Amino acid sequence: MKKFLEEFKAFAMRGNVMDLAVGVIIGGAFSAITNSLINDIINPILGMIAGDNNALVESLVFRLPGGGELMLGSFLNAVLNFIVMAFVVFCMVKALNKLSRKKEKEAAPPPAPPEPSNEEKLLTEIRDLLKEKP
Repeated sequence: MKKFLEEFKAFAMRGNVMDLAVGVIIGGAFSAITNSLINDIINPILGMIAGDNNALVESLVFRLPGGGELMLGSFLNAVLNFIVMAFVVFCMVKALNKLSRKKEKEAAPPPAPPEPSNEEKLLTEIRDLLKEKP
């Protein structure tokens, strides 16, 4: 698990433009799915615990003195949405990296055989000389 989190940190801190583009595209594509997951599945389950979806959202709204509201429920929804999307993108990039490493291993040419040692060279010369003698 520690290695997994280290890989996630390295992924999140990478400055590669292509990775950023992939994240933006995939994140945009998954935003509707994650919004639906949060709003249509997770919130109703949490609403069952609190008694009602609206009751849950209203219980996480704090009225501030002097007017205004601190809407902690909306903020937590946004954070949860981000975590789900970031995790999905990370898993997809990790799987793609694994596939590309696998292809690189398959495409790599086999290593060249090691050069014969001096002893083997001498023995080869002796053999060739013995073959020349009638």
